Amino acid sequence: MDFTGIATIKVDGAPAAVAVRAGKALPLARVGLANDALRLVEAWEETCTAIAGLGEDAWAQAVPFDMAAALIPYVPRQVFCTGANYRKHVIGLMMGDPSMRTADMEGKSPEELRAHAERVMDEKAKTSPPFCFIKLPSAVIGPNDTVVLPRQVEKPDWELELGVVIGKRCRHVSPEQAMDHVAAYAVVNDVTARELIFRKDGSAVGPDWLAGKSFPTFLPFGPLLVPRQNVADPYALNIRLSVNGKVYQDESTSDMMIGIERQIAFLSSIVELQPGDLICTGSPYGNGSAFGVYLQDGDVMEGEITGLGQQRNPCVKESVAG
Repeated sequence: MDFTGIATIKVDGAPAAVAVRAGKALPLARVGLANDALRLVEAWEETCTAIAGLGEDAWAQAVPFDMAAALIPYVPRQVFCTGANYRKHVIGLMMGDPSMRTADMEGKSPEELRAHAERVMDEKAKTSPPFCFIKLPSAVIGPNDTVVLPRQVEKPDWELELGVVIGKRCRHVSPEQAMDHVAAYAVVNDVTARELIFRKDGSAVGPDWLAGKSFPTFLPFGPLLVPRQNVADPYALNIRLSVNGKVYQDESTSDMMIGIERQIAFLSSIVELQPGDLICTGSPYGNGSAFGVYLQDGDVMEGEITGLGQQRNPCVKESVAG
């Protein structure tokens, strides 16, 4: 497979699906393929075969590819997120946020807390199902779009993650079958209203994922859909995010506790996964909450994952009149 991935850019003033190779973008409508990335994902194997078979005469129609101008690849029908899925990240949360602690952690010294958290995480990695929730597709934006910080949110936080794009319908698949249903990988940023995850009104129904996760613009996605076959090992990728040039996240996907295979198997036991569905597989250590730092008006987030491209998202505070 000799192309890097698929993106959406403006061509002749309109969004167009393109194949990307060596700094060039080939508008796929020019070679008889769909002009919409979601339609390409829906026929992913045929799409990749067709692109791989294109000759140099076809690539002569390519235009320069500027990652900083890439648009949202497409709007997924369904978005799923796996929470608390990186060992170092969750241990940091349990150490720093009392609301994350269970009753048997009260009164322990910092050393005892850390040892307890490490035991819990190691056991979860072996036996527990993933902790999955839904994020609204209306939160999805492009890799260079502006993140709007809601007026009522005091602690907007970043969570750069490895995104998995489903390429085949699947229901009740086993972990051994799961990767056959993956089309591509992508960069995603699960922006979170940290203080709204756990309600303050004494509700006993658990986390409020709607309020904490699904504000408009809270999921930058892209720039590239990189075919699964182009990623030798999804558990050997570096996830790196900076805010205003200061690096906060700089970790490996090797710290993921529950792998992509088990996540897909679990989700497919509950819902039917469809082509184009997006799974955010969890965020490594380095979220703002670990440092007591949160997104502010004027901040710029820059994120990248090995081989999957870069995002650059400025942040602005939602206007009162807005």
